This record gives sequence, C-alpha cells and structure tokens, in this order.
Amino acid sequence: MSTSRRALLGAAVSGAAGTATGLLAAAPAHAASWQQKWAPTAAGDGLGAFETVEDDRADSHPAGHPHIYATGDNWRFTMHTVDRDTSTDRQRQEVTGLRTGGSYLKWTQGQTWRITYSMYIPSSLKATTTFTHIMQMKQPGNGTSPIVVQSLRRVNGVQTIELNLPVAGVLVGRTGLDPLHDRWTDVDFQIKVGDGTAGSVRWILKSGSTTVIDKSRTGVDTFLADRVRPKWGIYRSLGDTSGSLQDTYLLLTDLRGYQLV
Repeated sequence: MSTSRRALLGAAVSGAAGTATGLLAAAPAHAASWQQKWAPTAAGDGLGAFETVEDDRADSHPAGHPHIYATGDNWRFTMHTVDRDTSTDRQRQEVTGLRTGGSYLKWTQGQTWRITYSMYIPSSLKATTTFTHIMQMKQPGNGTSPIVVQSLRRVNGVQTIELNLPVAGVLVGRTGLDPLHDRWTDVDFQIKVGDGTAGSVRWILKSGSTTVIDKSRTGVDTFLADRVRPKWGIYRSLGDTSGSLQDTYLLLTDLRGYQLV
C-alpha cells in the first residue's frame, strides 16, 4: 500500500477513536480508545494470520490449488468457475478469524471491534443476482446464519456493493460497484456485539481521498451465541441469472484489528 493510503487509514482510525472517546467522555475514570490487537502481514504471517482457511473444502478443483495464498503484501483469493463448495450450488474460498500467535481473538457480547483493510476488486469479480459475499461475520459452527455480510449484488441490473445485517433484517447501505472495480478501496468496519437491539455497526468505504459511503446503524441485533467471527474471501451462489460468473480473484492487504477499551 502507498504511503498516502496508509496515512488515510491511520487518520480514519485516529479520527473515529477520538469520536468514540468523546461519546464516552462523561465517564470520569476511563475514556475509551481503540487499541490495536491484530496487525498481520501477508509476507510475514501468510495464512497464519487467520484462525482457519477454507480452501476448496470439497476438493473440487485440485489443479487450482492453492486458491488462497499470500503473494507479496497481499492475500489472494482465487475463484474458478469450476470450483464447488461442499454444497454444490455455491462456491467458497474464505478465511476466518484473527489469529495472534498460538491463539485467536474472540469477539464476545458487549465488546466493540473495528477492522480496517484495503481490498482490490477486479472487474472480473462482478455483482450477481444471487449472493456474492466478500466479507461475513458469523457465529462459528456449521449451519449458522450470517450476522453481517458485505456483498456484491445486482439491483435492477446495476452492480452494487452493500452491507446487510441478515439476522436483524437491515440493509445498512449500498453504493455503486463499477467505480470501485480495478482499484484499491479502503474498508473501515466497526461492530458493537449486542443481542436484540444492543448492537451497532458502522461501514465506511474510501477510494483514495474520497469517502464513497459512510453508514451507521444502532439498535440492531449483531449476536447469535458464543462469539462473532469475521470471514473474508469469495462466497457466491451459482444461481446467478445475469451471466456474471467467471474466473476471478480478490486481493486484501493491510488488515488491522482494534478493540474499543
């Protein structure tokens, strides 16, 4: 990542930390601030940055292995049209969790977390009429519903990127995908883990110095049970009717994790 883009991400974290501190300034004993808890590098940590790696779980395309790997400063998620997940109506190449040494970070009820990173979405990774998720938040375990999804979705034929809270039934925000194709986009995502109406989220996308979208929702459900665990990669349905599925990839870099403490 360029120095200017690193500076933008750093400024975003510092600015939001100040906002959070201001909101809680009335508490005399402690002013909350963002504390960095996770700062892996692709070159240094590789796939060891994550709790688990879900690379072609069904072994559907051995010739394409590895589909997920570190390359230079980036993590790459490659998807071929022949790839199949264990549920054969969909495709999945994802990583989960925030590993730190021999352990991993656990996001539990009442905590507030923040993830910043940059993603490169090539024009070959298109929005679809059915689901194409490039980030999820879930309770660990098979068959659990997604709590948060960042998705590429066609709406009335238009390619968009959106953030949804499926458990809460809330669309947080949506913006056009075309201007973000073939360039780096900075992501700043915050979540307060809360059951019922105790949760909140904020979703910011920046392209260079331009804020593409900045949306927040409070009073929403962001918890099922146990803990919340982030996932990144490409997870998409084969049911698309727009002809948008093709060989593609996603790049991530400069992943950072912060807790409000």
